[in-house]
Amino acid sequence: MATLSLKPGSRFSVPDWHTNNALISTNAERQRSASHQIRQEARSLRNETNNQTKWNEHDNSTRLSDRIDEVEKWKQALDKCLTDVDTEIDALTLMKDEAERALQAKNVPLDTAIECLTLRESRRTIDLVKDLVEEELHKEVEVIEGIRKALQQKISEAFEQLCLLQESRQQLTWDERDKSETIEIDQTCLSLTKHSPNISLKVDPTRVSYGTTSPQEWEQFSHYNKERAEAEVRASAQLREAIALTIAQTKNELDAQRQAVEFAYRKRIHEFEKAHKELKWQEKNTKEEIEELEEDIRRLESDLREKTGPLNLAHIPLERCTYRPNVDLCRDQGRTGCPLQTSCSH
Repeated sequence: MATLSLKPGSRFSVPDWHTNNALISTNAERQRSASHQIRQEARSLRNETNNQTKWNEHDNSTRLSDRIDEVEKWKQALDKCLTDVDTEIDALTLMKDEAERALQAKNVPLDTAIECLTLRESRRTIDLVKDLVEEELHKEVEVIEGIRKALQQKISEAFEQLCLLQESRQQLTWDERDKSETIEIDQTCLSLTKHSPNISLKVDPTRVSYGTTSPQEWEQFSHYNKERAEAEVRASAQLREAIALTIAQTKNELDAQRQAVEFAYRKRIHEFEKAHKELKWQEKNTKEEIEELEEDIRRLESDLREKTGPLNLAHIPLERCTYRPNVDLCRDQGRTGCPLQTSCSH
């Protein structure tokens, strides 16, 4: 005969069973509600993070684009300034070369003036005088030496200014080159997308590299380079004007002194020609007087020779009269007339 086999352990009542089912349902509903809340929050977070990411990407792209525009603006300003510096360097170099040619051209007038002074030292006796020509020649030497000194000073200033311009140009070149490289880097960054190849996470990308500057320092650096270059260009332009003025003034001074020397020469030559003509006239008159005097001497000598016969003739009566005897040795007319004839013969 079969027997009833019962599972050991406690048994639950039907209400307990219903209660347990109700608890399971309530817990399931609570978990589903919590899951739904989590899913809603996750969706909201996804939307928020997606929007924030897109906004951040747009904001970063805008900032990077603005930064590129700003760097490009400074690069263009530096390029223009660099062009101005190059133009000024060429202009100042040409002006410096012109000043050097003007300085070189003063060698001939200086040598000429010194040669004139040397030649005039060969004048003789009374003609070796310190006249107006000598004074003007010495003054011309002093003027030329002063001109050479002034031109040499301007050439030295031009050389120093060229060095400053070259130094400023070098700073501009370095700054412009750095900005070109910066623009290239930033444009590459701006063109990147999440689909670009070879992109990955980097170690500590937000680190501050050594030598990093602030935007204010960055702008001040370029502003200083630009202002310095512009100041050197202005100084160079003023120096070019000063050099051109010096060349013109020294040329006028030399021309004026040359005209003074030429006037002194013409005046002195006129005096010499006048004195030479006077001496020639005096020489001519003196020669004529000498010729007339010589002619008179020859005539006197001829007359003297012609008087020898009458003199001899006069001496004989005088000598014979001395032989008169006694009281007849008288100074009568015959005796006194003979001495008169003798004196006339002498």
